[in-house]
Amino acid sequence: MPAIYPFNAIQYNQGVGDVSDLVAPPYDVLSADDKAAYLKKSSSNIVSVDLPHVPPKELGPKSAYDNANKALEAMLSGGTLTKRDTPAIFAYRQTFNAEGQTFQRSGMACTLDTVPFGARECGGVLPHEQTFSGPKEDRKALMHATATQLSPIFGLCPDDDGAATKVVHDICNSRDADMTADLGDGVTHEVWTIDDAETIKAYQDALAGQDVFIADGHHRYNTALNYLKALEEDGEVPADHPARRTMFVLVGMSDPGLYIGPTHRVLGGMSEYSIDAFQKAAEGILNIEPCDNDPEKFDHEIEHWAAKGIDNVMGLMDFETGLCFVCYPATPDPLEDAHPDKPKAWRTLDVAIIQHVIVEEICEPTLNGGNPVKWAFPHSIKEVVEIGKGSETGAGGGAGFAQLAVIVKPTPMDAVRDVSHAGELMPQKSTFFFPKLATGLFVNPLS
Repeated sequence: MPAIYPFNAIQYNQGVGDVSDLVAPPYDVLSADDKAAYLKKSSSNIVSVDLPHVPPKELGPKSAYDNANKALEAMLSGGTLTKRDTPAIFAYRQTFNAEGQTFQRSGMACTLDTVPFGARECGGVLPHEQTFSGPKEDRKALMHATATQLSPIFGLCPDDDGAATKVVHDICNSRDADMTADLGDGVTHEVWTIDDAETIKAYQDALAGQDVFIADGHHRYNTALNYLKALEEDGEVPADHPARRTMFVLVGMSDPGLYIGPTHRVLGGMSEYSIDAFQKAAEGILNIEPCDNDPEKFDHEIEHWAAKGIDNVMGLMDFETGLCFVCYPATPDPLEDAHPDKPKAWRTLDVAIIQHVIVEEICEPTLNGGNPVKWAFPHSIKEVVEIGKGSETGAGGGAGFAQLAVIVKPTPMDAVRDVSHAGELMPQKSTFFFPKLATGLFVNPLS
């Protein structure tokens, strides 16, 4: 991968103690109500800077970004935030529960060379999914206003021999964490500061020459590239300029705490939709079988059909009637003819079949007059149900638009690796690496 560097992080409490009231989840999972709740904990919470405009899916007014910069400057001048005198990397461990099990995911916060996407001899930065234009405009405006990288990008590295993961685990097991946070969502955050040259070099050597796959933060990395490009267009940018490096948290693919959750789809806004019309339009394209009309049983239903050797089994729920179904392609590899240039790892993704078969082949041309459908991307059945009731959950789509839910299993890690290595991009919101990295544990100054 691009070279790994320590950095002079900006931190709360000089990087020590409990910062639960000051940090937050990243901007893209927060609503206006969430922002208000974090600011109620502390007016100095990082959301006062990182979430100037709600929702952050499009560019906000200039004043919002100017106010974010004023909030950042006030915290720096008042000593609420301070910048480290010596560069460091930071071991970062998150403890959480999922599917009835306790996981501990461990990574390292550091900076990497800001290089264009793609393979390189010394290791490259590889994306794995497409991005939206609106969030990139929002993040670009915020970065230009604050001259900081506020949220780390979540990067995955192969680490096939586990050497980098061992460095991180050894640090976490050696002593108590320097900084902790609990946001009340069942995830605990622990941070260890490492500024000794020997340990830093051991970590750098463990990942030398490896690729890094972006698990979460594609919009932020695009923003870092665009920010550097804008600086270069304005004049010469020194080789040691901070914008030439981007803040990541790197996690080895062999880390036992690495967990991927599902990202379901809720579709709506279709002028001619009904479940009967959908089933008729899907004849010969999808096999659709009725199942228990309880959305909480979709996992069981999908596993039941997949156990028969059927690929790409998904759940369907019609919000108007409450009817539930399982579906799967009527032909094997249904995207082969339309996308022969794509690798099979891409063509057999559930999320690719949803986008290019269910939406583009069935819903848009037959049920919506050729017009785009509205999407939402919830991560849980509970959120799917709330969207169906007309709620705006922050998953997208708006309120009261929902007609059909498509329920999927998580995208496998092997698929992420295979698609990225093939130089292809998955559809938007293909993966959900749980939990999100906290924002505010470390901030990377660009000036």
